[in-house]
Amino acid sequence: MVRIAVVDRDSCDPKKCGQECIKYCPVNKSGKVVWIDEATGKAVISEKLCIGCGICVHKCPFGAITITNLPEELERDCVHRYFPGGFKLYRLPVVKKGQVVGIMGRNALGKTTMARILAGELVPNLCREEGARPEDVVRAFRGTELQAYFSSLYGKRARAVYKLQYIELIPLYLKGKVGEVAKKAGIPEELLRRLRLDALADRDISQLSGGELQRLAVAAALAKDADVYIFDEPATHLDIVERMRVADLIKERVRDKYAVVVEHDLTVLDYLADVAVVLYGKPGAYGIASHPLGAREAINEYLAGRLTHENMRIRDEAVKFELRPPERRAPRHRALAQWTGLTIRLGGFELEVEEGYVGRGEVVGVLGPTA
Repeated sequence: MVRIAVVDRDSCDPKKCGQECIKYCPVNKSGKVVWIDEATGKAVISEKLCIGCGICVHKCPFGAITITNLPEELERDCVHRYFPGGFKLYRLPVVKKGQVVGIMGRNALGKTTMARILAGELVPNLCREEGARPEDVVRAFRGTELQAYFSSLYGKRARAVYKLQYIELIPLYLKGKVGEVAKKAGIPEELLRRLRLDALADRDISQLSGGELQRLAVAAALAKDADVYIFDEPATHLDIVERMRVADLIKERVRDKYAVVVEHDLTVLDYLADVAVVLYGKPGAYGIASHPLGAREAINEYLAGRLTHENMRIRDEAVKFELRPPERRAPRHRALAQWTGLTIRLGGFELEVEEGYVGRGEVVGVLGPTA
């Protein structure tokens, strides 16, 4: 077994605690198992000397420590670690030309890290303290599709485009009107029209909503002539109609290219991806990419909470969808709220609402396109 001891640097604050991790560690008499790093001011745990008792995990007042045992053979698949005692990522999805690879999983399991590595923005250190060079990465994946992929990427024979997850940062770096920015980015008129951005040409970037920024980011990525397209959560902030429009454009324009889509919307992922991997592990501590599965199979196993081929349970309970809607138990006279038919007008906008009610214990969903 391989022991992983991770300290969350954002949570760890030795100045505000009694340094319980050092005080209560039963094997820390020499001070070489747990100590405070002078450079960062944060606790560090030696994974080689840690006995895995878990006392520090329970004693830490900030819940900043995670200690886990993983199979020794998995350590050979370690791809990246941010710093000693930091988050670890195991495995990468296999990418092939003409195939859209989907990545799904909880937050803080390494999806964005994986996307940055595949986009060439981050050279993985292969979990070596001395780091790794691009040629080391190519060598580490010899005999796989990733060897040729990274060889082309690092050798500048393949160009990658990465659509970032945090689209709300766009106004901090881009100034001006949408039309001007689109022209500088080389976005063709046809793409602006299909993503309904042409009507926003005279609007300032700072005034765009989250959905409008998302569509602009997707358009800018698709406008570039590249060999690799990485989309990190392209459906966020979009309504269902816009999500399917974006998905159609991605499928249409990444044919015969490398394509990776990180997405939480399983419907969009099912529609877009040919194959998919499920990320599982301990959020903030380590993430493991499953072996590739057909997109539908990966989604079903993710919902079931069990990866059959890996004999791994990733959730205590399965996510189930009822075949029929539940019967309405609350009679109208016991409704929590009810309303008559009405019409609401705001400027040129008009909303018609039919008569209805909400019963106690019911959850009412509202569906429909934006605006």
